[in-house]
Amino acid sequence: MMDTMAIALGIRDALRRFIIGLVLYLAILLALPYSTPIFSALFPQLERPLYQQQTFAKLVAAHVMLVLVASFVAMVVGIGAGMFVTRPRGREFRKIFETLSAMGQTFPPVAVLAICVPVIGFGFWPAFVALALYGVLPIGENTVSGLEAVSPAAKEAADGIGMTPIQVLRRIELPLAAPVILAGIRTSVTINIGTAAIASTVGSVSLGLPIIVGLNGNNTAYIVQGAVLVAGLAIVVDLGFEALLSRLSRWKA
Repeated sequence: MMDTMAIALGIRDALRRFIIGLVLYLAILLALPYSTPIFSALFPQLERPLYQQQTFAKLVAAHVMLVLVASFVAMVVGIGAGMFVTRPRGREFRKIFETLSAMGQTFPPVAVLAICVPVIGFGFWPAFVALALYGVLPIGENTVSGLEAVSPAAKEAADGIGMTPIQVLRRIELPLAAPVILAGIRTSVTINIGTAAIASTVGSVSLGLPIIVGLNGNNTAYIVQGAVLVAGLAIVVDLGFEALLSRLSRWKA
């Protein structure tokens, strides 16, 4: 009873932190267009202390869309490959999967962008490729770790009642491995939120635009505005994953 109450309180606290973080982030996003006096006072040497080439709301939406699409592809590839290499037919490919995933992680995103631009061109797609490759490794590794951590006794019991291998995977292994897999997705998405800021170097719209324009024009105010929105978005998303993991822990318990 006490454990159940403690879990329920943990879920409630995690959800409250997420809601507070989301509300604060939205408040900052809505207030930024009217913050010229604040940045003028902080940076009196700047003629234009507030980034106005595009609205901050549009930049946030484009940034979220880029991360969402790239992370979805990384999830499909990472989870799919992780399931495959833990099956009897796919175990021989595990080393290859781990090698390819590690290569995708060790390549700097800037290098991937530089390679993709001559082939794909500027804009959304080279950034998408870089983020998708960068996001596969933590998801794939956690999928393999989560599935291999499932108790053999649970799988043997499922076999004993006549479940097929697909049913064992869907009803036993994936539910038990879900918290570990979700932790990998959490890491991947959070990293990609920060990494997506460099997508603007190849013409993709993201929250990196104020940062890059600020660096090129020696405008510290623009850099601060972009950095605050990127960091705040990463924090809010991380809090959302924390709340989701808390609910999974309760379900698993």
